[in-house]
Amino acid sequence: MTERSAGLPSQKQVIELLDGEFARAGYEIEDVLIDAATRPPRITVVADGDVPLDLDAIAELSRSASALLDGVDDESTPYVLEVTSPGVERPLTTEKHYRRARGRKVELTLSDGSLLTGRLGETDGGTVRLVVREGARANFSVRELPLDGVAKAIVQVEFSPPNPRELELAGQSGKEA
Repeated sequence: MTERSAGLPSQKQVIELLDGEFARAGYEIEDVLIDAATRPPRITVVADGDVPLDLDAIAELSRSASALLDGVDDESTPYVLEVTSPGVERPLTTEKHYRRARGRKVELTLSDGSLLTGRLGETDGGTVRLVVREGARANFSVRELPLDGVAKAIVQVEFSPPNPRELELAGQSGKEA
C-alpha cells in the first residue's frame, strides 16, 4: 500500500521516517507492509542486517520506531507496529542476502534447472561458495558458483546441528550459525 489509508502513514513515509534510525542500529529496512483492513490496523517493518536481528534488537527498534511514528500525527488511527526479520525461507535475491545467510543450509535452483543443496560459504564479486556433500559419507567439497547462474535460492530450516567440517569449509566456527 503506497497511499495514506485510514489515518495511517504511507509505506514511503514510514521508510523515510525510520530509515536513518534503523541504519544507525546497523539494519536496513527491507520492506514495510501496511494492512489497514485488520482491526486494529497493522504496520509491519521488515529489517535485516549483517548481524541477525535478535529479540533485544527487535525490542529496541520497535521502541524507537513507535516513538518516531507517534510523533508524526496526533490524529492518526491506532495501529499495531511489528518489527521483524525476513522469514527463514525467504528467497535470497541479492549478494547481501547471500552474505548474511553465510553458514546456513540452502537449496539452489541453477539457471539450467538443476538443484543443489549445500551450506553457504563466502560471497564475493558475484560468486558464492557452496559446501556440498559428496556421496553418502561426510565428504564435503566447495563449489564456486556465479550468482547470475542461480535462478532461485532459499534458506532451509535445520533441526539438527551441522557437521563441524561442513561449517569449517563454509568459514564458520559453529558459533555463528
